[in-house]
Amino acid sequence: MTTIPLISLIPASISLESAFGHDIVQMIVHAGPMVKFVLLVLLLFSVVSWTIIFVKYRLLSKANVETSTFLELFWESRDLKKVYMESEALDSSPVACLFRAGYAEFNRFTKLQASYWDDSHTGTDPLKDGESGARDGSLRTRQALMDNLERSLKKAAIDQNKRLERSLSFLATTGNTTPFIGLFGTVWGIMESFRGIGLKGSANLAVVAPGISEALIATAAGLAAAIPAVVAFNYFSQRVSSLQAEMDIFTTDFLSMVGRQFIRKLSPHR
Repeated sequence: MTTIPLISLIPASISLESAFGHDIVQMIVHAGPMVKFVLLVLLLFSVVSWTIIFVKYRLLSKANVETSTFLELFWESRDLKKVYMESEALDSSPVACLFRAGYAEFNRFTKLQASYWDDSHTGTDPLKDGESGARDGSLRTRQALMDNLERSLKKAAIDQNKRLERSLSFLATTGNTTPFIGLFGTVWGIMESFRGIGLKGSANLAVVAPGISEALIATAAGLAAAIPAVVAFNYFSQRVSSLQAEMDIFTTDFLSMVGRQFIRKLSPHR
C-alpha cells in the first residue's frame, strides 16, 4: 500500500504564508471594515490609558515625595507660619494643601475673634462677669473654631481626593470594556468568515483560516488594552488610598494641635 504524505493533499498554491499573511499588520490590513473600526477604538483606548498611566505615575510619585517632606517639616517645626510659607512650594502634596486650608481658616477665625473681642470689651474688665462666664465663652469660641476647622479640612480633603482619583475611572472603564469590544470585533469577523464560506460553498483551510485569524486580532487587541489598564488602576488605587490615609491622620493631628494651642492664642485678649 502506497502512503501519500499529508502535505501533498494541500494544493501547492496554499501555504501558511498565503493563509495567514506575512505578519499581524497584513492581517489588520485585510480585516473587514467593522474589525478595523473596532481596532481603531481599541487603539484610542490604549493610547489614552498609557498617557494617563505615565502622567499619573509622575504625579503620585511627586505627591508621595512632597508629602514625606512636608510631614518632616511639620513635625520638626512648631512655628505654623513658617511651615505654611515653606509648604507653598509643595503644591503636589495633598497633606500640605490640607494644612494650608486649615491654617488659613485658623488665622481667619482668630483674627475675627480678636477683632470682635476688642470691639466688644474696650474699656471693660474681662472678668467682670465672673471666671465661669469667661471660661464658658472660651469653650464656646473653641468649639466654634474646631467646627469651622473641621469643615474647612473636610472640604479640602474632598478636593484633594477628587484630584488624586482623577482619570482613574477611565482606566477602570478601559479594563472592563475593551475585552468585550475586542470580542465584539472577533465575533463580527467570524460571522463575516462564515458568510464568505457560504457564498463560496467551500470550507477548506484557505477560506476559513485568514478570516478567523484576522477576527482574533480584535480579541488580542482588547486584552492588550485591558491588562495594563487593570494593573495600573489597582496600583494607583493603592497609592491613592495610602495618601488618603495620610490626610485622615494629619487631619486628626492638626485638630488636636489647634485645640491645644487655642487658649494660648487667645490669652492676650482674655
